[in-house]
Amino acid sequence: MHGWAMVWAWGVMASVVAAAGADPRAVLGSAELEVYFTKRVADLEALGTAAIGVTPENWGEESKRRREQLAEMLGLRPEPARTELHPVVTGVLERDGVRVEKLHFQSRPGLYVTANLYLPAKSEGQLPAVLYVCGHSKAVENGVSFGNKTGYSHHGVWFARNGYACLMIDTLQLGEIQGIHHGTHGEGRWWWNARGYTPAGVEAWNSIRALDYLVSRPEVDPEKLAVTGRSGGGAYSWWLAALDERVKVAVPVAGITALRSHVVEGCIEGHCDCMFAVNTYRWDFDRVASLVAPRALLLSNTDKDPIFPVDGVYSVFRGTRDVYERIGAGAALGLNIEEGPHKDIEPLRTAAFHWINRHLRGTEIADALAMQAKADRPFSPQELRVFDSLPADQLNTTIDETFVAAASGPKIPESADSWKVSVAAWRELVQAKSFRGWPAASTPVSLERTFKEEKDGLRLEAFTFKPEPEVTCSLHVVHRAGVEWRDLDLLVLNVLDEGEWRSFLAHLPSKFPAAFPGVTLPPVNPEQLAAEAKMHATFKWGMAYLCPRGLGMNRWTSDPKKAAHIERRFALIGQTADAMRVWDIRQAIRAMREGGLGEKPLWLQASGPMAGNAVYASIWSEKPVTRLDLHGLPKSHRDGPIYLNVLKAGDLPFALAVAAERAPVRLYTAEPAEWTFVTGTAQALGWPAKQVDLRAPSGD
Repeated sequence: MHGWAMVWAWGVMASVVAAAGADPRAVLGSAELEVYFTKRVADLEALGTAAIGVTPENWGEESKRRREQLAEMLGLRPEPARTELHPVVTGVLERDGVRVEKLHFQSRPGLYVTANLYLPAKSEGQLPAVLYVCGHSKAVENGVSFGNKTGYSHHGVWFARNGYACLMIDTLQLGEIQGIHHGTHGEGRWWWNARGYTPAGVEAWNSIRALDYLVSRPEVDPEKLAVTGRSGGGAYSWWLAALDERVKVAVPVAGITALRSHVVEGCIEGHCDCMFAVNTYRWDFDRVASLVAPRALLLSNTDKDPIFPVDGVYSVFRGTRDVYERIGAGAALGLNIEEGPHKDIEPLRTAAFHWINRHLRGTEIADALAMQAKADRPFSPQELRVFDSLPADQLNTTIDETFVAAASGPKIPESADSWKVSVAAWRELVQAKSFRGWPAASTPVSLERTFKEEKDGLRLEAFTFKPEPEVTCSLHVVHRAGVEWRDLDLLVLNVLDEGEWRSFLAHLPSKFPAAFPGVTLPPVNPEQLAAEAKMHATFKWGMAYLCPRGLGMNRWTSDPKKAAHIERRFALIGQTADAMRVWDIRQAIRAMREGGLGEKPLWLQASGPMAGNAVYASIWSEKPVTRLDLHGLPKSHRDGPIYLNVLKAGDLPFALAVAAERAPVRLYTAEPAEWTFVTGTAQALGWPAKQVDLRAPSGD
């Protein structure tokens, strides 16, 4: 009986998506979202600067702990194996007192790093060395990339002429072998967040291995290493200097600003993914910069840089200065602000050269003219190209698939005890690494009724509730007239995504237009409406329709590009929209139970990625739901829902098995073979036969 009703309800929704058409409403909810992000950033800022808990005595251990966290957020914990670099010099150039070696090495097997090593044409003894990491400069001709190292060659020339070895390395996306930096920015690779992958980790690892190569060179003094770069290279300078203590001097230029600048002021929209770690531990950026302490660090920026605003730079500097001063290293930290835009201007270059010379050589540059950093480029981009043809075994273009390891496929438990241990470990990991951004406690939440009307034997009630103080969600309940929803024999909570919300609008609400102010409702199909009325007249149960945050009446935006940057903002504060929707579902269940439903049967139903959110909500709800009905649940988190790092813990089949232990599951799937772990676990542990019920999508 109940099964027929559930299939009917979802069949109606699926059949009317096309009829509903485009959403005609104005964009709602964006002002609320702005308040939300402002408050969440303020919450993180209120935890204090990077200096909280720092003393001269504990900084060694504390910085080690933080360094491990940063490595984890970059996908470098455990640290990858330091395999053979296999360096190859493919050519040598010499001109105007500068010698350039064109070379490549492998930071891990198949991950190629193309580079130019600049050396004085004549030198004696070991040289101080600079790793120059390059920003976003495109050098492509007739489909051939020369690498972004060629766009910054004048930096290498200056260092070589002034007695340094300077290794300039290409980045993943803009190198001679072109990988991807824009996975969540424009490529729709949201599974990067679920995998715990960021190209920032690749850039950090390539930089660490570049130091390995530098110290292998007989010309280089391994005790005198510096790193610098601007824009994207400024960010990579942070990652390297924070992680690798071999770096004695760091000058990140235009590569960092405060969390508030990115999330609240919108600077994140101007940056690709290589600029950000997966912010599992919910850091502001002064925590990254402070990890360089007590080594020499110069923060350098311009005052009119729109993507690294100077106010955010000052904020990062203040937080970093607190750490340096607490450990007695204040003289090793500097701040340089020049007038100008986001551009590689000479005053920025000059300040970097001056700082490196002071702290790596221990001398000031007395001659102001000699100190100037003229943009001298004696070598053409074509000359600096490393490869004549790209290696067939390169993994650069697919490194996102392997750089961070996912959890291995689960094995059917051998006993109830082993299952209990596995579930406990999984829950702990997901709670700490995926749902860390949830509120500290599930506080009481109440339903506020905004509409109630009866027509033709049906009652529609509309509610709002606040799962968090800054977030509003909508809930609509349909059931037979003359009965309170709290007195129903069964309530089915349908969790809707945006397409299903439009379907809901298409088949019933036109009968109750006052409940949907500002919404253009399509005409209802009389046969569908009659079937709905008959269903509710036959059974004393109701259908509730929940739109979690950002959907339905409180939709954030209809612009896909804006939606992508909203999701990226969530990730930068250690959340995802899906993870917070799990919280919303939990709070909706709590609100209905505490609002009068009590212990009466409550089914949870959802489709597609939202079904995954329902699975996790059922696991983390204080009181279990009575049944889960899931339609088209993705076989993997790669296809959603997206939670930070979740694939490091396990995938959806494991989560579904955990949920099935708490409540019976009816899964409508065209691929039952994808769920053999769930059915096998149920059989191995002796669960009731109907605890896991797999059905065809159109079946009963």
